[in-house]
Formats: sequence, C-alpha cells, structure tokens
Amino acid sequence: MNSDNSPVRYGIIGSGMMGQEHIRNIEMLPGGVVAAVADPDEGMRQSAKALAGECCAAYGDHRQMLSKGGIDALLIASPNHTHIDVLRDVMASDLPILAEKPLATTVEDCREILQLQQKRNAPVWVAMEYRFMPPVARLLDEVRAKTPGRLQMFSIREHRYPFLDKIGGWNRHNANTGGTLVEKCCHHFDLMRLVAGCDPVRVYASAGMDVNHLGESHPAGAPDIIDNAYVIVDFENGVRGMLDLCMFAEAAFWQEILTATGSEGRVEAFIPGPSRFNAGDEKRQAEIAIANRATRSERRETVHVDEAVLAAGDHHGSTFYQHQKFIEMMRSGGTPDVTLEDGLKAVMMGAAAERSAVTGLPVSL
Repeated sequence: MNSDNSPVRYGIIGSGMMGQEHIRNIEMLPGGVVAAVADPDEGMRQSAKALAGECCAAYGDHRQMLSKGGIDALLIASPNHTHIDVLRDVMASDLPILAEKPLATTVEDCREILQLQQKRNAPVWVAMEYRFMPPVARLLDEVRAKTPGRLQMFSIREHRYPFLDKIGGWNRHNANTGGTLVEKCCHHFDLMRLVAGCDPVRVYASAGMDVNHLGESHPAGAPDIIDNAYVIVDFENGVRGMLDLCMFAEAAFWQEILTATGSEGRVEAFIPGPSRFNAGDEKRQAEIAIANRATRSERRETVHVDEAVLAAGDHHGSTFYQHQKFIEMMRSGGTPDVTLEDGLKAVMMGAAAERSAVTGLPVSL
C-alpha cells in the first residue's frame, strides 16, 4: 500500500464542486497526484481534467476508469444518492477509498456498505472534513486535555450561505441528499460523538424550509430541503449536544462557532466562512477562546492557516489536512481516522433529526 515514496495516484469519481476542491488540495501535496477522473457530465469532467493536468485521464464512467488501472486509491465525490451504487461497484476492487460524506443517504444503505467492507482488506475512510479544520482540531485537543473540566455541554452554530447550485438541482431534494440534517449536518453530528466520547440516546429537532429555494422549479419537482433547524442530542454519558443551523446567514463573519462547556470552564472555536462568499478581501483567520471559571478570565488566540491552503477550498483547510492524513495512512498501512462506523452513526443521527423535525417528537436511538 504505497509504503515507498512514490505519489499516491488518486482516481476521483465525481468532479463537481467538491471533487474539484479535492483536486486542488491533492495537487498541493507532494505525496499525491490525480491520475484519473470519472464523471458522466462532460463539462465537469473536462474542467476537472484541466485542473489536474495533462497526465490525468478522464472517463465518462467509473467502471471504465477501474478497468484501466493505474490508480492506488479512489475518492468518491459524486452526488449523495449515487454513493451506494458507486460503492457497490468499486468495493470489489479492494483499493483504499476516501468516500465523501454522507456515506449514503439512508441508514440501510450505510449498513449494506459496512457488510460489503467485511469482504475487503483495503480501508474505507469517510470524509468528515470538519474534524481536520485546524481550529476544530485545537478544540478537540483542549477537550481531551480536560481544559474545560468534565464536559457537560457541546454546541455547534453554523450560520452560512444557502446550498449552492448543482447539476440538475440534485441537492434540492431529500430523496437525493438524505435531507439537510443528513447531507450538511452529518459533519456536526460526527463532531458531537467525537467530543462526547460516546453514542447518542435521543434526538429532538425543530426545523423548516422558510427562506431558501422557495418558488424554484427542477425536473424532480419543487425543493423540499430544510434551511434552518435547532437539534438537541442527549448522549449516554449525560453530555448534551445542540446544533443551531441557519442557511440564510451568509452575511455573518463567523460561519461556525463550536462551544465545549464543562465543570471548570469553556473552550470555543470561531471559524470564518469562505471569503469568496463575503464582501471584501479581508484575511479570514479562525480564533480559539478559553475561559476559566476559577480565574474568571478568558484568553483568545488566532489559529493561523496558510493562505494557499485556505484558498484551495471552502472548508477552512480541512480538505488539505485530511489528505495529508489519508496519504500517511496509505504509506503506513494504518487505519482510517474516520471509520465506516462513524459514517453510519452520523447518518443515523441526521436521519433521526429529520424524522423528529417531521413528527415533532424526540427519537430514541
């Protein structure tokens, strides 16, 4: 598994916005190269090939790409609802796989993927990029070091821009995405599990589609994805999690604010949104704030991320750092930082939140 120093040759399935973000970041790493892309949309396929360079092959079908060989790892960045069918095809190859979130749009499909993995030796890593944002990684380190004391509450506020336009408007419909609380918020639920250190027992959500995509028309019909929500999660160990999501708040400087509060204090990470969605060209660096109950004081620091890394994507450097770790796994023969089980449980939490938002009732897990 690439134990030598030769670059890891990626084959990328899906070359839309996220696929192209992966290409930009892989090309910045000396340990990786994009050897091939596969996408049924010719425009996207050619754009991705141009981005990756002349040595990159382009295919209209991922099965054709697989048959040609010459790749060491697969990256799946196709639309959410295609993940299950693509994985059914590619998991037979026994190549290492980096699968974009959500792992699949339903819990049942996620469970099938876990069963398919039992027949394989090569790893599957689920691309929960938020873990690898430098300010989030710093917050995780502080929680593990018990800086806030015994953790009791963990909240995530994401106030951001609406869903972007995708080919055919596929991301406007729950049937294709799993619903906003699966598609977008599996990241958040993954972080909640990681910070709490255990699994959830109960989810309650209040949500609606109130501002975005009203009056839009697509081949598959009118959009039905929510654009704002509050979600409360109770964990086995008594930790409480809360998500505050608003997707019509692109004017806010801080896109994410994560707050871990415990018996001795509080740790907060402040993460700005991508500068291309906001007015002005100001530098957009994250901050971390640590408050101590005993001293009644708070210290605040900037968490610096290289400007070139920030410019390579919309996820505050996380895609770059994730690929660093993925390539390291390939070199060492290690195991994924984000497992299929993590991917399943994030989808399970999102699906429970979607169900709770419809029924108005808490959902037990």
